[in-house]
Amino acid sequence: MTAAVSPSAVSAAPVPPLAGFTIGVTAARRAEELATMLERRGAVVQQGAALRIVPVADDTELADATRALIARPPDVTVATTGIGFRGWVEAADGWGIAEDLLAALGSGKLLARGPKARGAIRASGLVDAWSPPSESSAEVLDHLLEMGVEGLRIAVQLHGEPLPDVVDALEMAGAEVVEVPVYRWLPPVDLGPLDRLIDTVLCGGIDVLAFTSAPAAASVLARADERGVRARLVEALRGPVLALCVGAVTAAPLESVDVPTAQPQRSRLGAMVRQLEAELPARVRRLPVAGSVLELRGHAVLVDGELRTVPPAGMALLRALARRPGRVVSRAELLQALPGGSGDEHAVETAMARLRSSLGRPKLVQTVVKRGYRLALDPAAGPSSAGGHCVHGAVR
Repeated sequence: MTAAVSPSAVSAAPVPPLAGFTIGVTAARRAEELATMLERRGAVVQQGAALRIVPVADDTELADATRALIARPPDVTVATTGIGFRGWVEAADGWGIAEDLLAALGSGKLLARGPKARGAIRASGLVDAWSPPSESSAEVLDHLLEMGVEGLRIAVQLHGEPLPDVVDALEMAGAEVVEVPVYRWLPPVDLGPLDRLIDTVLCGGIDVLAFTSAPAAASVLARADERGVRARLVEALRGPVLALCVGAVTAAPLESVDVPTAQPQRSRLGAMVRQLEAELPARVRRLPVAGSVLELRGHAVLVDGELRTVPPAGMALLRALARRPGRVVSRAELLQALPGGSGDEHAVETAMARLRSSLGRPKLVQTVVKRGYRLALDPAAGPSSAGGHCVHGAVR
């Protein structure tokens, strides 16, 4: 006979690493893939594509660049991405000029920025001459400059993101550069989702804003500028909101306005998610309160390891209390902490009631009669660790 297991002996299911955090996704391409990875780790995701992709087959600019290269084949072709190179060849096939394109590219030297680009080159029947171990455009540029490019015609396959530093350096060294704009990105037709995402950032509802391309970062800043909220958005990204970028090129538009960014070592979606798993624990506040451990996450709270969803108003009050744990915070101060910061003290009482209900343990927050509220910091934590002094007054 199998012995019965008591409820206390059963371990609670582990809380997903990103549970309690809300992450904004600005990507157009692979947005669903990124959102799925984040949601599997417990995050709440809000999407607001900052760009739309011009279909390759309909892109007259790409068609013109392709025909120009067939007419005058390049000495060197740089493939920056596998999907971009494949899309280029497939588009040429649709136009009936794929064989001519491959012949033109094969007459010169092909460089691949990374293994995926190298695989796409080989899959097309061509042979790559060199690829950097770092998958870095900067290393590709160094290689070209070392071999000498004066008088050479160089095709650079782009994939949404311009490479002005690479192009300018090659042209200054005497090369003729033909930019091949595979998958050009333009502002979205429907700006509603992007505007809602920006608004959520401004009202404190987003913990992390994720960017997978430099044009997306630039587009978000440009849209905020059009709406007259750019200064507020930049302030949010410099403070409570973490700007997560897939790599240094993507981060450039943000860092140009002094927004700090987090970046993985490898420019991959999976690496972005792992970077978040490393970054967000530093933003968690843990407090011993009324015999429990209270862990403040982005927009939720763990109470003794149990995830409790808290309404925005309640979370605002809890953060105000947590800034001075164990000390009284007046109703007037808490009113200012509420979203909007207006109304009367009855709004504080209503939000506080909902907060206590959400936490499931009313005693975590004490009412100090005629004075305000405080987190019931455990005596063992000591007044010094609370950053304040002992509180006197009747509590209930």
